[in-house]
This record gives sequence, C-alpha cells and structure tokens, in this order.
Amino acid sequence: MAEDCDRPEPEAYQPRISVWGHIWRLVLTLTLSAVGWFPLVDDQTEAQWMLDVALGVLAYVLVMGFRRRWPVPVALAAGLMAGGSAIASGPAALASVSVATRRRWREIALVGSVGFAAAQFFVTWQPGSNPEPFWLMLSINAVATAAMLGWGMYIGSRRELLWTLRHRAEQAEAEQELRVAQARANERARIAREMHDVLAHRISQVSMHAGALEFREDLTPEEVHTSAAVIREKAHEALTDLRGVLGVLRDGDGELTLAPQPTYADLGELVTEARESGLNVDFHDHVVTQDPVPDAVGRTLYRIVQEGFTNARKHAPGSLLTVELSGSPEDGLDVTMRNPLGFGTATPGSGLGLVGLAERAQLRGGRLETRREGSTFVLHGWIPWAA
Repeated sequence: MAEDCDRPEPEAYQPRISVWGHIWRLVLTLTLSAVGWFPLVDDQTEAQWMLDVALGVLAYVLVMGFRRRWPVPVALAAGLMAGGSAIASGPAALASVSVATRRRWREIALVGSVGFAAAQFFVTWQPGSNPEPFWLMLSINAVATAAMLGWGMYIGSRRELLWTLRHRAEQAEAEQELRVAQARANERARIAREMHDVLAHRISQVSMHAGALEFREDLTPEEVHTSAAVIREKAHEALTDLRGVLGVLRDGDGELTLAPQPTYADLGELVTEARESGLNVDFHDHVVTQDPVPDAVGRTLYRIVQEGFTNARKHAPGSLLTVELSGSPEDGLDVTMRNPLGFGTATPGSGLGLVGLAERAQLRGGRLETRREGSTFVLHGWIPWAA
C-alpha cells in the first residue's frame, strides 16, 4: 500500500494517442473481432446475428471513444457485451489491456474476472458444429485473459518507468538551475561584502578630509595642499582595493587568492592608520596565545574592527572609540568596540556593513551583535579559534 501511495497516478504517464495510434488500435480490434465472429456467423440465427452486431457496434463506440475517460466502467461494459457478441471481443480485449496498463491490482482483478466469465459464458451458448471440451475452453480463456492483462501491465510498467526517468531528469535540471542561481547569489553577496569592507573604510577617510576642507576656512595653503594630498592618496588606495576585489580569482570560500589579505597581524597597522587620519582610538589587545591566529579568523576580526572604525568616523566623529580584544585558542576571539552615540553623520550609510559582517561572522561559526548601553554604542563580535 505504501508503494501505491508513492507511485504516480496513471493519468500522469499515459501518453496521448496520435492519429496513427487510433488507426492501428482500430485495425487490431477489427482483426480480433473478425477472428472471433467469422467462424460463428454461418451458424447464428437472425436474432443472434443482430444481437452480435448491435452489441459489437456499441462496444466499439464505447471503447474507441470513452475508454481513456472512464477506463474501468468501459472495460466492464465491453467485457459484459463480449459475453453475447463475438464482434465485441475485439474492443473488450483492447479495453482490458488499457485497464491493465494502469497497474492497479483491484481494477485488473475486477476487469479480468468479468472478462474471463463473459468469455466462458459466450462459448457455452453460441452455436458451433464442433464444440470443444469444457475444460479446454476454460483453459484457453484463462490463458488468453492472463496474456492480455500481462501484456497491458508490461506496457504500463514501461510507460511508468519512462515517465519516472523523465520526471527525475526534469527535477534534476530544475535543482541544478536552483543551485546555480544560489551559487550566483552567494557569490554576489560575497563580492558585495568584500567591496563594502574594503571601500567603506577608504571612502569614509576621503569624506572626512573633504569635509574638513569644506568647513575649515582658516587653513593655510600648505594645510589645504596636505589635505588634498591625503584625499588623493586615499582615493588612489580605494581604486587599488576595488581593482583587487574585481580582478582576482576567488577560492572555494570566496576569499581573494591573488591579493594579499589582512590578518590579525595587520590590526596594529590599521589602528595606526586610523589614528593618523584623526580618529581617537583607545586600543587594548589581551589575546593570550603562543600560536599564530588562523588567517581566516584574523581576517574576519580585521574586517570587524575596520567596520567599527568606519562607523565611528561616520556617525560619531571626534569621539573616543575603545577597542578591546581578548580570547585564547580554547575560548575563541572576542572583540568589543565602544563609542558614544553619534552627534551626526559625516557620510551617508546604507546599514549594510554590519549586516554583511554578521553574515561573515556566521560563516566562520561566530556571531556579531550591536546594542546600546546608556549613551554608548557597543559592537561585539566573537569568532571561534578553529573557524
């Protein structure tokens, strides 16, 4: 019963019948009818002849026109008609085979029993010059009925197999398209995160120095020149980073493979650069380890700190940003960044930086969260050592 529930409905794998299909089925049934009727026609009375023809024509109409719509009722009706008409034996055989292709045991047993009983009844009352023994006709009818039903089941099994293979191929193709689309979406997300992490830091520095040039009217020509040089340098670095993001190959994890990537060892340089650009940073490194921090872990940690610098520069310029690192190989790496709630914004923000960082941290098995503690904004992240 469980297997029947998993099988497709017969209507799903029954093919459409072409014009040629209708023609050869009609020719075959006419041949069967002729084989069954011609030996008896000379011995039939007029009433028997008329009954045979009438039931035969009705059986042909039902089977040729309605067996696909009502397979079991039509097969039962044709089988009963074959009990009184040799002409109806052809369409009754076709209807029985058609039901057998559905491969439903109850239907097959019902139609087969009615067809066998009708065939046995027909040979007992039809006239004949050389009647055969009862046991012989019983055996012939049993073998003929079993052969028809077996042939129908074979055809149905082949149709179902072909349908199943075609269905599986279509499913596999759809799943492959889905995997390709998902891979493209993941790659786009990785590129977007990488571009944001790399460029947002540089552009915020450019915006800060450009803002100073806009609002400071007391700068000397030398100071203006220095600020312009810094803007040019940071813009050049942003273009270089962008070229690196778009122009290099990526490995299976989506990381850049042909460009040097920041690690835990580069955090000091990042802090120094932030201080030189005017950011007030209080940095504390309490990581306890004798082993080098894994590159993937250090890179994620670097991006978190870099994004924290970018947000502080955007939303709380001039405030004190405290950065605390702690952890060990057993406990993982923990980073906490605190700064007062912003007084304004120097550059517009999309809000996607922290979202991308949270996704990056989750991919490494860690987490990233933001919260408010009174008038302080807190960015807290944790990355497992074996990420």
